Amino acid sequence: MRPRTLAAAASLIGALLVSLTTAPSSATGAPVTHEARTASVSRAAGGPNDPLTADTAAVPPQLGATPVGVNGQLAVCGTKLCNRYGKPVQLRGMSTHGTQWYAQRLTGGSLDALATDWKADVLRVSTYVQEGGYETDPRRFTDLAHSLIEQATARGMYVIVDWHMLDPGDPHVNLAKAKTFFSAIANRHQGKNNVLYEVANEPSGVSWGRIKSYAEQIIPVIRGIDPDAPVLVGTRAWSSFGVSEGGNENEVVANQVRASNIMYTFHFYADSHREEYLETLSRAADRIPVFVTEFGTQNYAGEGGNDFAMSQKYLDLMAAKKISWVNWNFSDDGRTGAVFTPGTCAANGPWAGTSRLKPAGVWIRERVRGADDFPTG
Repeated sequence: MRPRTLAAAASLIGALLVSLTTAPSSATGAPVTHEARTASVSRAAGGPNDPLTADTAAVPPQLGATPVGVNGQLAVCGTKLCNRYGKPVQLRGMSTHGTQWYAQRLTGGSLDALATDWKADVLRVSTYVQEGGYETDPRRFTDLAHSLIEQATARGMYVIVDWHMLDPGDPHVNLAKAKTFFSAIANRHQGKNNVLYEVANEPSGVSWGRIKSYAEQIIPVIRGIDPDAPVLVGTRAWSSFGVSEGGNENEVVANQVRASNIMYTFHFYADSHREEYLETLSRAADRIPVFVTEFGTQNYAGEGGNDFAMSQKYLDLMAAKKISWVNWNFSDDGRTGAVFTPGTCAANGPWAGTSRLKPAGVWIRERVRGADDFPTG
């Protein structure tokens, strides 16, 4: 936001276990929807409102009824994100705010609500590098990311590990830190099938070639440890495919990152980013794999009024092209883009339902809850 592999044997065993837990769906050939998996996600062991601590994990759900249980290891196929059956899927979910400010909002209760009431497929964990984030205490913020990955895993959600570089806009400035961070994350979670790595949140003020060079240095670090996880690469001009600085998607299409199983990220804020951005997203998604890892219904700062009509145009396009998306943000920050009303966290919720949601929260929750229709074969 601006201004502000598994070993072959392990994979086989995991697939067999998933197939056993999903037998009713497999027998009918029917897709497993959000509703089918809701009841099976267990609450965190410490209770619904316990703050997160390192290595805290919820009671494992019946994974066959969750997004990860149904879809397993994701991979890029053509221009789409595909599940373990090779079928295109669309993930929908929420991003945390910066964990240096809002980690206390991420409790067992709020994450239970995200998984079971919102029925989200994916949680994006935003680890800011600057602005009081990772660089101030690498161990603390790495441990916090570990904890949130475990929490999402226990609830059967996918998790995007977001290296939230923002200012400075050149990702090379933080390359050494990024290598250390992603090495630690990949070493801890390489046995999981639900982790995606977002290696540069919103590059700005630099060329696409410079961003590509960064990606081609950080991706091998991750792949040397976790060879199967999809990697998400930020694009120029705050992940707008260059539109915010006068460019377009052609620069990426013509000069793609030399790596497989990657997607390119696109961010938009509907009240600021109008038809030119929408058309760019549409064209790009027909030519390269795209994941919208951040968007809002407000202006580019996540503030001001909500443009739900323009936002719906984007969501309709993303549904038609199976572009996965994550909304900004799952907190009670005072800005209109934070979904909970101020004070919700201090009151320990309620997290489920709509009583503590802002208008943007009510609107986005309804759309996250829509039927998945995940293909199961």
